[in-house]
Amino acid sequence: MRTRSNDPAQWLANLFAVNPSVTERPVGGDADADRADPFSQATRQFAEMQQTYARQMTRLWTGVWGLPGQEEEASGAPDDKRFTGDAWQQDPRYDVLKRTYLAYSDFLLHAADAAPVAEKEKPGLRFAIRQFTEAMSPTNFFATNPEAIKLAVETGGGSVFQGMTLFLDDLAKGRVTMTDESAFTVGTNIATTEGSVVFENDLIQLIQYAPRTEQVHARPLVIVPPCINKFYILDLQPENSFVRYAIDQGHTVFVVSWRNIPPELGHLTWDDYLELGVIQAIDVALEITKADRANTLGFCVGGTLLASASAVMAEWGEDKIASMTLLTTMLDFSDTGEIGLMISKESVAAREKAIGDGGLLHGKELGFAFSSLRANDLIWQYVVNSYLKGKAPPAFDMLYWNSDATNLPGPMFCWYARNAYLENNLRVPGKTTLCGTPVDLSKITVPAYIYASRDDHIVPWRSAFESRNLLAGDTTFVLGASGHIAGVINAPAKNKRNYWAAGGNGDADEWFATATSVPGSWWPDWSRWLALHAGSHVAARKAPGNKRYRAIEPAPGRYVKEKES
Repeated sequence: MRTRSNDPAQWLANLFAVNPSVTERPVGGDADADRADPFSQATRQFAEMQQTYARQMTRLWTGVWGLPGQEEEASGAPDDKRFTGDAWQQDPRYDVLKRTYLAYSDFLLHAADAAPVAEKEKPGLRFAIRQFTEAMSPTNFFATNPEAIKLAVETGGGSVFQGMTLFLDDLAKGRVTMTDESAFTVGTNIATTEGSVVFENDLIQLIQYAPRTEQVHARPLVIVPPCINKFYILDLQPENSFVRYAIDQGHTVFVVSWRNIPPELGHLTWDDYLELGVIQAIDVALEITKADRANTLGFCVGGTLLASASAVMAEWGEDKIASMTLLTTMLDFSDTGEIGLMISKESVAAREKAIGDGGLLHGKELGFAFSSLRANDLIWQYVVNSYLKGKAPPAFDMLYWNSDATNLPGPMFCWYARNAYLENNLRVPGKTTLCGTPVDLSKITVPAYIYASRDDHIVPWRSAFESRNLLAGDTTFVLGASGHIAGVINAPAKNKRNYWAAGGNGDADEWFATATSVPGSWWPDWSRWLALHAGSHVAARKAPGNKRYRAIEPAPGRYVKEKES
């Protein structure tokens, strides 16, 4: 008697064993029995998919051999960048290989939908199948990549030799190279906006940037970037620097530069990131500028840290924040997208056992996890171009930043994984205790500008939208085009993309249905909003810091140049 396992992996394995009694069973049998037995229903669905797949393969192969009475189906996935080369379109051998692969990939993904497992388990099953099918693409192997073979012939094997050289270089690095890393030097041709480090402790350096206008707003802007990467994503090059743009709008800008955590700091906690990082940065900025309050901005997990710190200060009765901007930030982790599929009770418990009391989560591991969310774009295309074709990747500032990995302390990461992704505690009033006090996000009453990116694979835009329901102050929500990074770093001078604004007061979908599409960058809209909360104009300060907080070294400082250990 067959064992009807509810284990997704076992069920997936069973799919590869074709059962004639199942495939020959006519569709539309005992409906009552099927409804009573989800496994039988799923098995019948699979039988239908097998029959459909068999028909597709029959048409495909008979079309290849020119047999009469058969019509060849049109090529699938015309926009798939992996198969845009001429050989995939014109050579019947590679065309049939491509379409066989695409049809089988589609078959497996549909099989996941039919699996007799709980609905909450199906996204994980689909994710695992997608990782498998993307890895097994014929474009990823020299013997089945016509472009790589042709290039090897044309270069007399030179491309193969160069590919092996690039592979060995990456093997030594322990990661796939995405850009020409020799083209950039932090502080020389990226992260070059003029400024000074005016404060440092074991966790952060605080950079105060030099003014570029004669008059500045009285209230400073304190920026909290993500701690899982270096801060200079906001200050890449002059033409796409968010920091420089904010300075040009008359703001005194301070930026937190997080430490790339060495082993001796592996004991730091989420609370340390709030007190030694966010709260300390705001205090120093206010003391230097003598302002009543500060405008604040958090990006990604930097936004989660900023909101956490704001909730703590609200409990302490400290009125130090005039406004809060959250860029691609989650406060409600009900829907975390595909990144949440990597986090389970078991995986978090294992992390807590390994590094929960001290240790490091290494940046390379984090970087690979994020890249795997878009493996075709962030892993396999570089494998193909570098190792199979021998073409070193070109210089690209965003990808250089993306490869500049940072370590996180184990206790801090474990708190974040459990309380945010696993249990979603931060959104529940009083459920989490931070810096010794239970916190409630609804006690944050300052106005907030909430930005999300429509194609964000790390922070789903509807999840970012939910922050409006957690914060008590007036909120302005804006949705930008593109993804997690490209949507944010969209300088106005480039006149690219668009954003949506001024939607209604319903849920996320109702908001989008009534929102207005605006061409170009969202930065000017944010700048107009921020000016309302930035205070009067005063003369720009001629020197950084003050008597207590003197300039330590020029921006971008030492911490950002520390490489992952």
